[in-house]
Amino acid sequence: MEEDGCPRCKTTKYRNPSLKLMVNICGHTLCENCVELLFIKGANTCPECNIPLRRNNFRVQLFDPHVEKELDIRKRILKDFNKKEEDFATLEEHNAYLEEIEDIIFNLCHDIDILETNKRIEQYKKENRESIVKNRQKISKEEFELEVILENEKEISEVRNKELTVIQENAKKKKTLEKEKLIDELMFSSGDAKSIVQTYAEKMEEDKKELDLAPPPPKLTKFSTGIRFSSSIQQQYLPVPKIDEGPIFIYEEPEIELYGPNIPRYEEISEKNYLKHIRQENQTERAGGFQSKIACYRAITEAMQGLYPF
Repeated sequence: MEEDGCPRCKTTKYRNPSLKLMVNICGHTLCENCVELLFIKGANTCPECNIPLRRNNFRVQLFDPHVEKELDIRKRILKDFNKKEEDFATLEEHNAYLEEIEDIIFNLCHDIDILETNKRIEQYKKENRESIVKNRQKISKEEFELEVILENEKEISEVRNKELTVIQENAKKKKTLEKEKLIDELMFSSGDAKSIVQTYAEKMEEDKKELDLAPPPPKLTKFSTGIRFSSSIQQQYLPVPKIDEGPIFIYEEPEIELYGPNIPRYEEISEKNYLKHIRQENQTERAGGFQSKIACYRAITEAMQGLYPF
C-alpha cells in the first residue's frame, strides 16, 4: 500500500480510491493535494530528495515511479542524442553510440556519477551542436506531416460516423413506420393475419440486407508505431514506390525431342483405349484436379522419350 500512496500525507488509494498521484523528474510521488500545497508559488524542493522542482513539470503517474523517472530522463536525453544510423559510417559506430546513450540513462536513473555524466552530456552538446539542431528540424518536419495525416484521418472518421448515424436513424424511423403499418393492417384488414406477419418479416429481412450492404468505412492501415491512417491519406502524403514492369509474358509451347516414334495426341488417349488398364480417379481425386487421362499421357510421353537413343 505504501507504493500506492502519498509519502507526505500518507493517504493511500485503499482509503481514497480517487487519489491522484503525481510525479516529477526526480521520480518521487506526491498526491495532487500535496503538490498544490507545496508548489503554490510554482517552485519548491522535493520532500524526498530536496531537488528543486517546478509545479508545471508534475504529471499524472501512470506507471511505477522508477519507470516514470526513466521515461522522463530518456525523453530528455534523446532530445539531444538524436543521431540516426545513416549518420554513421559503420554499424559498429552506431551500436557504440547507442551503448553510450544507454550508459548515460542508466547512470542518471540510478544516481551513478551524476557530475561526470552531466559533463559528458554537455561535452556532446558542444561537439555536435549543428547536427543536433539539424536532426531536431528534421524530426519536427516529420511530426508536422504526421499531425496532418492524423488530422485528415480524424476528419474522415467524423464524416463516416455522421453518415452511419444518419443511416441508423433513418433505419429506426422506417422500422417504426413499418410496425405501425403492420398494426393498422392487422386491425383493419380482412386478410389472413399469419400471411400479413410473414410478409412483414420478409420485408424487414430485405431492409436489413440493404443496411448491411451500406458502403464500408475506408480501409485503414498502420504505421509501425501503431498509428492508423487511410489509404487515401497514404497516397497523398507518403511516397508511392515505382514498379518497373517487364515485358508481358507470352507462352510458347515447348518442343519435345523424342528420338523415337510419335506419341499419340491427347485426344487419342481415350479414343484408342489407352486407359483400359489405368485405374480411374475417384470423386475426391477429381475434385482435387487429378485426372487419370493426364497421368497416362505423361507416362506415355516419358516412355517414348529416348526409346531409340543414338
